[in-house]
Amino acid sequence: MLFSGGFTFSNFLADVFSIFIFVLWFWLLITIFGDLFRRHDISGWVKAIWVIVVIVFSYIGILIYLITQHRGMAERQSQRVQQAREDMRHFVGYSAADEIEKLDRLKNSGTISNEEYTRLRARAVQ
Repeated sequence: MLFSGGFTFSNFLADVFSIFIFVLWFWLLITIFGDLFRRHDISGWVKAIWVIVVIVFSYIGILIYLITQHRGMAERQSQRVQQAREDMRHFVGYSAADEIEKLDRLKNSGTISNEEYTRLRARAVQ
């Protein structure tokens, strides 16, 4: 237990809350380190400084990184997802023509509507 005074409901809630905050901090730490070490636009010295800031100032360092780098993190994540999608298409042999053929069959069988067909076809071509 984190608090002395025995097992009370308020101590239990405080313990659960403190464990939740620790898990949240650890998850954000892994997310930030993953983003930080995949970056190619900053030098190793800047990465080392960010690591020191995030570890020494823990929660404040994480918040500073999230506030200052939020847009870049989202763009880099989007690029990684797009690259993974392209790699999967190449590996599996996915082609837009195959997907459109499947959509035609679904449309002709009446499983999907014309609106759904148009929307899914646009996504497949993309």
